[in-house]
Amino acid sequence: MRKAQMFRALRWSALSFLGFLLVTQQVLSNGPLVNFDNDVNRTHRPRFDGLSGFILRRLDDLGLRGLTAVVLILAASYISYKFKTWRPLNLAVLSLLALNFIVGVFKLFLGRTKPRDGFDLLHAGGMSYPSGHASNAVLSWGILAYLIYRYARVDKYQGRLASAGVVTISLTVCIVSLIRHTHWFTDLLGGLFIGSAILVAVIAVDRYVPSKSQLH
Repeated sequence: MRKAQMFRALRWSALSFLGFLLVTQQVLSNGPLVNFDNDVNRTHRPRFDGLSGFILRRLDDLGLRGLTAVVLILAASYISYKFKTWRPLNLAVLSLLALNFIVGVFKLFLGRTKPRDGFDLLHAGGMSYPSGHASNAVLSWGILAYLIYRYARVDKYQGRLASAGVVTISLTVCIVSLIRHTHWFTDLLGGLFIGSAILVAVIAVDRYVPSKSQLH
């Protein structure tokens, strides 16, 4: 059972990483997805000031690395303490290290400018691709939902609700980023793919070694 879950997770991780590589190829080759970037960028956006602007920024913060990392580490630490096992905290740290390393390397290598700069250039000192907000949202909230499902007394229906919550948060962060003009569409798509790939890979690692503390 656990090995079947592990191999299934590895397949999904590989597919997500392949999606990330395909989006990256489009960015590097100035492919059709980059043309779509420009079409989205030219779309009229309403201005959000005052309370509406404040709400948008707070929604955007759901993908902020500082916020998501702190919430995940604190929650994983509590679960580790409650169940007297280091595994939840180890998984949280592993996922954050992997995400920040991979995303950081690609950001530095590609150096893509942001849409707010008024032009789309690679190797220009930018840090736009892949989107850290999108990848942080998928990975951090996804790992948190997984840890709660594995260690708390929740059923599969509640687990599906948690998964739906992760999808909702991730898509919300992406939509807000487009509205606020902080990322290209491909930045966000690439971020979703790489965040998902790392998330499912960490789950595969967890399923590989059994733990008596887990409830599922």
